[in-house]
Amino acid sequence: MKIQTADEVVVQTYMDLPSQPKLLLPAGSCDSHVHVFGPRARFPYAASRANTPAEAPKERLFALHKKVGIARCVIVQSVTHGTDNAVVEDAIDAGQGNYLGVALTQVDVADQELRRLARRGFRAVRFHFMKHISGGNDIDDVLKLTSRLADLEMHLQVHFESSLVHTVGQQLRRSAVPVVIDHMGRVDATKGENHEDFRALMGLLDHRGFYVKVSGIDRIESTARPGSGYPLGVQLAARLVERFPQQCVWGLDWPHPNHTHIPDDGELVDALSRIAPRAELLEALLVKNPQALYRF
Repeated sequence: MKIQTADEVVVQTYMDLPSQPKLLLPAGSCDSHVHVFGPRARFPYAASRANTPAEAPKERLFALHKKVGIARCVIVQSVTHGTDNAVVEDAIDAGQGNYLGVALTQVDVADQELRRLARRGFRAVRFHFMKHISGGNDIDDVLKLTSRLADLEMHLQVHFESSLVHTVGQQLRRSAVPVVIDHMGRVDATKGENHEDFRALMGLLDHRGFYVKVSGIDRIESTARPGSGYPLGVQLAARLVERFPQQCVWGLDWPHPNHTHIPDDGELVDALSRIAPRAELLEALLVKNPQALYRF
């Protein structure tokens, strides 16, 4: 929903009242991919942003997690706030050890700033290779940074177009640190698990330095809408969890920016019963893997 104000168009990207999920999550469950936006009076939006999402402050995130049974979380800095990571730092502080972060930086970020971010609870730095997000990065420059991340026990998180799994994805094998791939590599779920992009994604995960976020079942199934259960996205996520049970983490991707529709977070939680249908898979996905990767 778009709200026209005197100065700009503000896009509402999340449900105020998502449904209550039926699935009871394991103790210590982690949502490994969300964002926070604002409040703008304290944390201004970046001038370079492509659009203006409605404020989605930490208090709303905490309330959502309490409702659905999430105890831990990794907040990913959004291009909405650019490389000023203060909004995530504030949420980390309020999370009292149960909330950590992934930062956005320039590829030539100073060592001093990287050390500061690591001390503040950031476990990774994220880079985009997406057409709809400005400020793309050269993969060779990103790879040079990874040796400095290694010194701080930080890892690399990447968000790329599905076709880039064959090029950027292969180059990422040179990373000096573990690599986490966002949203199942943004593959097209309508093309199925035998499509070359999904096969290439699984080929990367054959190397133990790679992890994947089985978030975005609602993004990669382009024709689906709330209430559908996102069966095609679930099918690919379940395939990854079954084949790579120690290399998958999950996230709601709240508050769902740059989307075709507004998902129901309760429905996304309930989809976990089909993504990780056995207790040991769900425990690994939501508890053990995030604990090992993010070091709560």
